[in-house]
Amino acid sequence: MLREKGYDEALFNHLKIDCSKCFGLCCVALFFSKCDGFPTDKVAGKPCLNLKDDFSCYIHQNLRNQGLKGCTTYDCFGAGQKVAQVNYEGLSWKENSNVAQQMYDDFLIVRQLHEMMWYLTDASTFILPKELKEKLHLLIKETEKLTEEPTIVEVDAYRLKVNTCLKEVQAYVSQKVAGNQVISGFDFIGKNLTRKSLRGANLAGSLLIAANLRHTDLSGANLIGADLRDADIRDANLADCLFLTQIQVNSAKGNAATKLPRWIVRPSYWEK
Repeated sequence: MLREKGYDEALFNHLKIDCSKCFGLCCVALFFSKCDGFPTDKVAGKPCLNLKDDFSCYIHQNLRNQGLKGCTTYDCFGAGQKVAQVNYEGLSWKENSNVAQQMYDDFLIVRQLHEMMWYLTDASTFILPKELKEKLHLLIKETEKLTEEPTIVEVDAYRLKVNTCLKEVQAYVSQKVAGNQVISGFDFIGKNLTRKSLRGANLAGSLLIAANLRHTDLSGANLIGADLRDADIRDANLADCLFLTQIQVNSAKGNAATKLPRWIVRPSYWEK
């Protein structure tokens, strides 16, 4: 067993998207590219042409049908509602245009901090030495505090601090996995990895685009930053892999038999 039995999946609740409490920040603050599955090329700071006055989307129900995978896979790790409801106390960029750019900038920073908190929280669910657990919990609290004043954060430097701790977790977990796999390279685009044991494999930053991962066991594998766009993870076991995000799952091809961590939402468009 790699994870703690009694971990609380509610720890991830504030790191999940709630678009109803946001101001469409991802639809305004981000740069869009049509070739990446967005409606059109768009500069950062310009509202998407499909953004309604109430911050909902004109074509939300038809995004997949129109091939807009960029919209359906994106995830802000809950940064949108945090910035909208906490940092700006429910005052939107439309109501207060003089702070609009600052709100967009804050959103981009808070999103990165929330992503770090996601990884740290995921790490905290594993069975680890007491000292490492305490380090994780302190970092989670520290990162949460930083979201209150995002402009003071040196994001790149802070990410290095977080990554150092995450690497400790990865090293500890991988050595506990029987049959720990060492895989050379990082380019697995379109590769057939089906039924291979990838337990404990370090796939950080790997290109797994359209790779066949069907029936693979990824227990203890490090997937931080791995590109899973159109990767086939049907019948695969990702329940105990490290650092899996909702974005990665949203962009992959799975089914009802794909094993996921309990806090990950199974996409409605996956095979039943």
